[in-house]
Amino acid sequence: MTIPYDEALRERIRSHLAGHDRRTVTDPTKRHAAVAVVLVDSEIGEDRVDPAPVDDWIDGRPMEAGLDGRMVDVSGGAAFLLCRRASRLSTHSAQWALPGGRVDPGETVIEAALRELDEEVGVALPDSAVLGLLDDYPTRSGYVITPVVVWGGGRLDLRPAPDEVVAVYRVGLHQLQRDDSPRFITIPESPRPVVQIPLGNDLIHAPTGAVLLQLRWLGLEGRPDPVDDLEQPVFAWK
Repeated sequence: MTIPYDEALRERIRSHLAGHDRRTVTDPTKRHAAVAVVLVDSEIGEDRVDPAPVDDWIDGRPMEAGLDGRMVDVSGGAAFLLCRRASRLSTHSAQWALPGGRVDPGETVIEAALRELDEEVGVALPDSAVLGLLDDYPTRSGYVITPVVVWGGGRLDLRPAPDEVVAVYRVGLHQLQRDDSPRFITIPESPRPVVQIPLGNDLIHAPTGAVLLQLRWLGLEGRPDPVDDLEQPVFAWK
């Protein structure tokens, strides 16, 4: 069942974020980054076809039976924007990600998230579109990520920057509430559980997976559960 993209949803998410005692991370050894969690409208069946062979992005990553890395059958109703990063990037190439990047000197996290959204996806939105912030998430690669939740106001005209983003998908928020989501696994390298968010024919891991889990728990359901204690898979540590 898809979730209607309407003012009731906008107010529910805004209210949940406003009433949340946000967890922040202050770590001088880590750089600060921001990601834009952009909420848009979508139609069932408009899933994009990958513009190049999916093997270019899987890059040898082992896949579970039944999964092939494609983002299919995910659109419909209220949705968020999810990017497939270019395979030639020097860091975190070929991974699923939300639009975002480093916070420049003198920028706020909101300014950084909106700037990166414009640079990566070709969407310019004002500060007034921001509904609030999710908790900070410290990454293994040396960043503290602040997720900025933004109301897109409709479908938006997406123009991904080809040097950074191969494709942008509209993923229905209802996909975050699948019966098999979230999943948690253990790895020998860490005592913390690794979070996996099943979407399409792939699994989304932290940090993106952790942000999306809190979007569900806090934004949609009003649950204040922390996600900063959830682990990333080893391939995302660098």
